[in-house]
Order: sequence, then C-alpha cells, then structure tokens
Amino acid sequence: MADATESRTHLPVGAAQEALLRRILDVVSMPASRIPPQDRQMAGDILLDMLFHAGERERVMCSTRLAASREAPRRLLRYLAQSNFTVARPLLEESEAFDDCDLAEIVRQTTPEHRLTVARRRNLSVAVTAAISDVGEPHVMRELLANRTAAFAETTMDRLIAASRDEPSYCPLLVDRIELRPSHAMAMFWWADAATRRKILTRHAADRQEMISLCSDVFEMAAVEGWQDPVARKALQLIERRQRNRAAIERSPYDSLEDAVHAAASSGMEAKIAQEIGYLSGIKPVTAAKILSDPGGEALAVLCKATGLKREYLGMLWTALRRPLEIDPGVPHPQFQLVAETYEVLSVLKAQTTLRYWNWALSSAYSPAALRHAQSLGEPANEEAEFSTAQRTARLVFGR
Repeated sequence: MADATESRTHLPVGAAQEALLRRILDVVSMPASRIPPQDRQMAGDILLDMLFHAGERERVMCSTRLAASREAPRRLLRYLAQSNFTVARPLLEESEAFDDCDLAEIVRQTTPEHRLTVARRRNLSVAVTAAISDVGEPHVMRELLANRTAAFAETTMDRLIAASRDEPSYCPLLVDRIELRPSHAMAMFWWADAATRRKILTRHAADRQEMISLCSDVFEMAAVEGWQDPVARKALQLIERRQRNRAAIERSPYDSLEDAVHAAASSGMEAKIAQEIGYLSGIKPVTAAKILSDPGGEALAVLCKATGLKREYLGMLWTALRRPLEIDPGVPHPQFQLVAETYEVLSVLKAQTTLRYWNWALSSAYSPAALRHAQSLGEPANEEAEFSTAQRTARLVFGR
C-alpha cells in the first residue's frame, strides 16, 4: 500500500481545507472523557477521506499527533501506518493502539523499512513475529531476534532454525533465545560457528539424571524381552547411561575403542576403522560419518568425552583424519586448540546426552527414501514426519 499511496495525485491544500483537517484531527485526538466514541468514529471517517487527497506534510502531522492516542480509529491508524515510511514512522515507533492483526497486516503490506521498525517494537506477540518471519528478510530477522521482548512460537523457531543453515548470521542470535529447544540447538550445531557451538554444547544438553533414574527398571524389562520392541529400544537408546557398545567389542578385531583409535592414528582413518570406531562407541554408521567429517571438529570432542576417551585420543583422532596438530613446532594449531578446549569444558553427562541425541535423531530417524519423499512433496509425508523431533532434525541435517 505504501507504493500505491505515493502514486495518488494530491490537490493543493487551501487554507479552509487545512483548517478543517486540523479541527477534525483535534476531535479525533480528544481523550475518551471528552467525546463519545460514535463522534470520534465519524470524525475519523471524515479525516481518513480527507487524507486520501492530502500531501505528505499533512499525513506526517496526523501520524505524529495520533501516535500517542489509544482511542483513535484503527482504520485511520492502519492507513497512516501503511503509507510511505516517513508518514508511518511515528506510529510504528510509538503507537500502542495497534493489535496483533493490525501489525501483521502492516508487516504484509508494507516495505522493509516498515518491517524493520515493527521488529524493534516492545513486546511483540508470537503472531506478529511469525508474520515478520514469513517475509524472511535477513536484516529484519536479525533485528527481530535481537529484540529480547519479542516472543516466538515453536513453529516459527522451527522455520528460523532451518533458515539459519543458509543465513549463518542467525545462529548467534538464535542460540541466546529463551525459546530455543534442545532439538533446535542440536540440529543447528552442524552449521553454527565455533562460539555458537560452544554455547550449544554447554547450555543446551541435559544430563538425563531424572530419566535414567525413573526408567532404570525398564531397561531390565527390555533386556528380558530381548530388545525386540523397536519403539522401546529407540527411546531407551537416548536415555541409557552407558555409551560404549560392549557387544561390539566381542565381535571387533580391536581389543577396545582405544585400540581402534590407535590403529587409525597409525594407518589413517580408513573406512573400516571408522566404522569400527562408530560401533565401539555405540553409534550408528551415519552418525559416526557425520562426526568424523565435521569441518570444525567439535563433534570429535563430544565423541571422545562421551565415550571416556582421554584427551590424548582426541589428538590421535585428529591426526588420523589428516588434520594438523601444530602450525609450527611447539605452536598448537588454533582449530585443534579450540576443539581441545571444548573437550575440557564439556561434562561427560552432557557429552553423552549430545552424542545420544545425535544418534537418536540422525540415525534412527534417518531414512533416505523418506527424506526424498518429503522433499518431493515439499512437506512431511505423515504425522510422524510432521511432528517427530527426530525426523525434523534428520530432515534439517541431511535434507539436501
């Protein structure tokens, strides 16, 4: 509407017209104690009709005057707020008369300047932030995410996490939002910058103590049943305390996980050794592949801390992947130093939770056929695909 408004041909404002406009504006601006609502509405209708033929100066005057009015007719306020930005600005910055529907309409009908100003308003509701997010302008979204008084619905956060993959500048802002869920954080980890990854690993991983305690007897039940129930097995994989796969050690050509890492450091990370490291660590091949190919390397720190590997084995894994430990003799490589620091600050329980969540979401929910089907439709194929946290995470991480 802002563009359409500018295309109108305005007649010159004579003295009588300007005086009348000011008088009507006085009536519209009166406090509720001085004027019946019916009179105010009629005056608003007259003023709105006059503004259709007025120039920018008169509109700015009205917008500035009405910015402090809670009682002004909302149709009049919406018209001014959807005019060009110079006219709309006082209302967008100051008016408390707009409801969520008004602001959502303004967002949909106006320009990036309008939306940026709306994004800075205090106490924005989930409906308004959803409307701004639907437009998806990066500079507006950064301002909105930095607005600590704005509220976001979980569905809006889902979309923003997905958008952050192509717009990395969202990640540092998203990680500090109170609305961020662990599932959001664990998915965003894979494309976030180093500082954001550190926050994700230290702030957003649970220790699972209550779940472990309350479900301890269920593990015994599942074992008696031979772990035949796939639903129970999948859920217990996320809750279980022990990380290493004891059964895999009996079948492995290596005596232990440490032995497999030693072999990788000696001969390089061959596919078979990588697979064995994954099995011995209690994770599926797709999860192991994702961790071992992580460009930043912080995922390796999670793997080592969660499985009880000492810090020296982190260096061995790094070497096995043909990554340098030093840039010069005695000078640690800065990327490895960052990964080593991540290893030190991360608790065992949080590392295990993170690793188990990755394995739960990225492997048990990962189905190439399902992902291709969802991509071809442009939407989830069934209720599990639509609502499952694990499948949503898998689509985010692997869905390209």
